[in-house]
Amino acid sequence: MGKKRVIKKTTGGVDHELRARAAGRLPKKKLERGILNIQATYNNTMLMLTDERGNAIIWASAGSLGFKGARKGTPYAAAKVAELVAEKAKMIGLKTVSINVKGVGSGRESAVRSFLGQDITLDTIRDVTPVPHNGPKPRKPRRV
Repeated sequence: MGKKRVIKKTTGGVDHELRARAAGRLPKKKLERGILNIQATYNNTMLMLTDERGNAIIWASAGSLGFKGARKGTPYAAAKVAELVAEKAKMIGLKTVSINVKGVGSGRESAVRSFLGQDITLDTIRDVTPVPHNGPKPRKPRRV
């Protein structure tokens, strides 16, 4: 009869081992107010929670959660990253947060919504995406 083979189906979601490892490391510092910096690019979404002076406390990205390739830039991946950061933030005692959003990726809004869905009070939301106000230098006139 032989040995039965078990085929494991991999889903497109989060690798649970990577999520557990990311949630396992927590800073010893307690924090009540913080700044959440969200950088949403076309290829990835990165979140960093800092104290009011700008010192990094917690960070996570879609790639660090186990998303690969084009799935890193999706709103679903951004929501999962925000949930993880919010979970860690509640463990260190975060009560209120100011949010700075940077970039044009599709994970901007879903990261904000997912983070605020975890019972953390919102102070402000700022869009700090850099916008050019003069553009590049024009080409030289062609000499014939």
